[in-house]
Amino acid sequence: MAEKKSLEFQADVSKVLHLVVHSLYTKKEIFLRELISNAADAIDKRRFRALTDPTFALEAGRIVLTPNEKEGTLTISDNGIGMTEEELTSHLGTIARSGTREFTENLKKAGENSGDLTQLIGQFGVGFYSAFLVAEQVEVTSRAVGHDQAYRWTSDARTSFTIEPAERDEPGTTIVLKLKEDEKEYAKPWRVREVVRHHSDYIGHPVELIDPEKPDEPEILNQAKALWQRNPKEVTKEQYEEFYKHLAHDWEAPLAYRHFKIEGNQEFAGIVYLPKNARADLLDPRTKHGVRLHVRRVLAMESSEELLPSWLRFVRGVVDSEDLPLNVSRETLQDSRIVRIMRKQVVSNVLTMIEELKKERPEEYVTFWTKFGAILKEGLYFEPELKERLSELCLFAHTLPSTESSDAEKARENAEPFGEWTTLAGYVSRMKEGQKGIYYIEGTSLALLRQSPHLEKLVKSGHEVLLLTDNVDSFALEKLTDYADKPFINVTSADLDLGESDAEKPEPTDALTEKLQTVLGSKVQSVRNSSRLAESPACLVTPEGGLPPHMVAMFKAQNLTVPETKRILEINPDHPIIQNLRKMQLLNSDSPELARYMELLYDQALLAEGAELESPAQVARRIGSLLEDLSSRAIRD
Repeated sequence: MAEKKSLEFQADVSKVLHLVVHSLYTKKEIFLRELISNAADAIDKRRFRALTDPTFALEAGRIVLTPNEKEGTLTISDNGIGMTEEELTSHLGTIARSGTREFTENLKKAGENSGDLTQLIGQFGVGFYSAFLVAEQVEVTSRAVGHDQAYRWTSDARTSFTIEPAERDEPGTTIVLKLKEDEKEYAKPWRVREVVRHHSDYIGHPVELIDPEKPDEPEILNQAKALWQRNPKEVTKEQYEEFYKHLAHDWEAPLAYRHFKIEGNQEFAGIVYLPKNARADLLDPRTKHGVRLHVRRVLAMESSEELLPSWLRFVRGVVDSEDLPLNVSRETLQDSRIVRIMRKQVVSNVLTMIEELKKERPEEYVTFWTKFGAILKEGLYFEPELKERLSELCLFAHTLPSTESSDAEKARENAEPFGEWTTLAGYVSRMKEGQKGIYYIEGTSLALLRQSPHLEKLVKSGHEVLLLTDNVDSFALEKLTDYADKPFINVTSADLDLGESDAEKPEPTDALTEKLQTVLGSKVQSVRNSSRLAESPACLVTPEGGLPPHMVAMFKAQNLTVPETKRILEINPDHPIIQNLRKMQLLNSDSPELARYMELLYDQALLAEGAELESPAQVARRIGSLLEDLSSRAIRD
């Protein structure tokens, strides 16, 4: 027989254990929910394996809690799939396996902020370690299905753990907590009963309490009926929230939830949830996502991506089908008409949940939107058939008329309950009479966009402009081309029409624009006088079919080949700088000084929109030369 081994925790695990024990919780009783949830998962895994392998057969799942006041212990036992010696070492001696390094880096960023820490702990699935909140020593004895030998894992949560052979009559796992002196309340049957009924009533397997003084009278503590199969009227808000925490390994209650049951040609039930916080990897579409799939109460898949599109990857939930085969596979799901119907219903219920949140709790909806709005907008591109519902859910940052503007009163009358955000319906209700479409501008940050020269004439005349800063916006607007029969109009486009008469528009070209074209050469497609500028001397606009600068920067950051887009330089004929350049040209069109000023005008237009300079050093030299000229003149004067 193998001998007892003593092994060191990974250094990262030691740090996490210290944080769990000393920094994480104010509500220690949560440990029992985590251990019961792990036991339920082990039973579910065994039942699923039994569908294809008779050796995993199980008549009934069973979770047994045995509090012992005399010994100062609490025991949690299950008849689930069990663990081998290697699995005990791997699962209990490391954290999130491949995610350990990332977890540690996030811990450093979180510091000692308990709110951040709880999110990280849930995110990386280390609920087992919550046992050390109340235990000075934890002993785990497990025997894997199909193996005769059991093994015992023991640790005091300091720096090491031991693994040794042990005895167990049947497959499954037994955890014995040797409770700390000031946590002995969890060795009392009444306290265990109270915690289970509050935190784990949703568990779909019987949770039994065995009082050592009455060993022949086991007491079932939970309803042992899947929460999603119950009548919603019989389920409390607390029960929904506790189930979510188990399902998502989250320490915070969800922002919203929806319980649904579909009957007809296909029958299935489920619960979907909106989390309060986003996971660190959520913006990556390749992130594993999906709802937990059950078939007639048997867990079939931990995350069924076939039932939930990637643009709803922030959603957590469970779906239980009465019609899918018990031995369902991903290949079956991909080709199943039943699954396509289920997916449509799941998506519809998620959108209904989000719509209700927006309507009933606008302040909390803003919280949702700031965390998940960029992901939800992906649906506009991938499933344009849902664009009407999705467009009503979108919020946008925007400009507002100044308080001196004649449109300020109208804006206040049509104000929305979303703070600094607006809906498309709200925008349209505030549009100026005769406005042809919905104005918008894209960029990398709100600060840059609010100062953009492209907005000057529009804002001054009381027009509202949507400010788009998410990478997905350009793709989303490819499909969402209009709203309420109002087309979207990019204010940086070369063909922007502000509704001016021909008499109000300046001549597009003159001697100065031609000179600028000659000096700038291949840097620009063309140069022309502008009617969109009010305070700035110049700006760059994108010709039809060209890529905007923030998209070019995004593609280059991903090492993608980007076709060159030569842009159009527009100048403000009424600006003092432009008027002075025109005078300089009349005096000496070939002056090197004039050429330097024209180059600086182009550089200034790039800087104003936050674009990357082609040669920062060269720009610095031009500015230095200008400062030298100015200082010399000041001395002479």
